Amino acid sequence: MELALVLLVVVIALTFDYTNGFHDAANAIATSVSTRALTPRVAVVLAAVMNFVGALLGTGVAETIGSGIIDTPLGNYGLVVVLSALVGAIAWNLLTWWLGLPSSSSHALIGGLTGAGVASAATVHWNVIWERVVLPMFASPLVGFVLAYFLVVAVLWVVRNAAPGRTTRRFRLLQTISAAAMALGHGLQDAQKTMGVIVLALVAGGLQTGSEIPLWVKLAAAAAISLGTYAGGWRIMKTLGRRVIELDPARGFVAESVAASVLYTTAFVLHAPISTTHTITAAITGVGATRRLSAVRWGVARRIVTAWVLTIPGAALVAAGMYLVLSLFI
Repeated sequence: MELALVLLVVVIALTFDYTNGFHDAANAIATSVSTRALTPRVAVVLAAVMNFVGALLGTGVAETIGSGIIDTPLGNYGLVVVLSALVGAIAWNLLTWWLGLPSSSSHALIGGLTGAGVASAATVHWNVIWERVVLPMFASPLVGFVLAYFLVVAVLWVVRNAAPGRTTRRFRLLQTISAAAMALGHGLQDAQKTMGVIVLALVAGGLQTGSEIPLWVKLAAAAAISLGTYAGGWRIMKTLGRRVIELDPARGFVAESVAASVLYTTAFVLHAPISTTHTITAAITGVGATRRLSAVRWGVARRIVTAWVLTIPGAALVAAGMYLVLSLFI
């Protein structure tokens, strides 16, 4: 039964990774599509390829998820903890995707792990959650907003006397690079979280010790998130690309570049599992605010922030309830 549970958890984890891909595809390509720098088909293929590459570039975030959030019990109870966490995260992803809200798959997973950990009386590392989840949850959007605001002001000042048509074409070309960089950062951050969860299951099932990420786990997670990205995510893309602010190529390029920079810094330096959704949305809002504050549709932004706030507790409640139900059968 234990081996069957491990296999089930691995399959569910890769399913989560797939939903993460189509849920968060908009993070990398919404701005490029909305400014017509890339066609939707080209943008989705580019994002899928770069997601795959990014997933293979590091393991710091995976190790934080795999050993830093909770200590799972060994055996069937530990596997049910991980399974319940994944169900909570997937349920939240599907709900917010259906509503067209760009919430955080990362925080849904962390909320699921926390909720299942509390319900099972497992050790929850609240200090790690505070330092590597809660603080970055507030800091990364703030940094993205401020950097995007001032960088786009500087960029627009530099090109103020340039011919508008030629400048627009150049920024559309640059957006191909910034969209690729954003997709690479998304793979670097989000696919690693699934790797960490699979390692949790392998340890709980007695098939592995330590937090090292096996090669097959890296490849499977990279493939799942890439396939999910290729599947699209058009509801959320519309929200990010057009409902928050109407973007031009210059602002789209700056938003993607700033967000990608924040993702790389937190992944390689801090090993913190931050939200790509929070970061790019804040950057889009920051570049939009340079026009005038009223240019940003704050009502839409407010709905997005509400989803952010509810993500961790919402996923945690679902995961806790799922654990209490499943634990009756083991």
